[in-house]
Amino acid sequence: MSILSIATSGLSAASLRVSVAASNIANANTTGPLPASGGSGASAGAGIAPTFPAAYVPLRVDQVSQSSGTIPGGTAATVSTVSPSFTAQYDPSAPYANQDGLVAAPNVDIVGEFVELETAKYSFIADAKVIKAYAETTDTLLDIKT
Repeated sequence: MSILSIATSGLSAASLRVSVAASNIANANTTGPLPASGGSGASAGAGIAPTFPAAYVPLRVDQVSQSSGTIPGGTAATVSTVSPSFTAQYDPSAPYANQDGLVAAPNVDIVGEFVELETAKYSFIADAKVIKAYAETTDTLLDIKT
């Protein structure tokens, strides 16, 4: 695998980190009914109970090396769900709150998401510098006259 493809795999991973962190931050307050409540805001004696969407399920990026032995191979990033995906939060005013006033809130750590954004930023900068150095070295090598 070339230096250029290794650096671009890092850029792709950094881009994925930014996308996932932004989604988690944007949906941090998207609550829903607790799964134990059956996913609806049904009350005793109600005819047809309304169905409410589930709480946002936060995501995370897992990044691993693609190196095999002495051959460098870049990085691969995959998206998976955070476990546990929700925490019980007190919000008795929500129409889907259970009898105790609890709703499912996404298990999003806002501080951790901003750390992910910073990590992605510096990874992107480093990979861009590798690409720039590669391009400058290639240009210099092509300018050598024999």
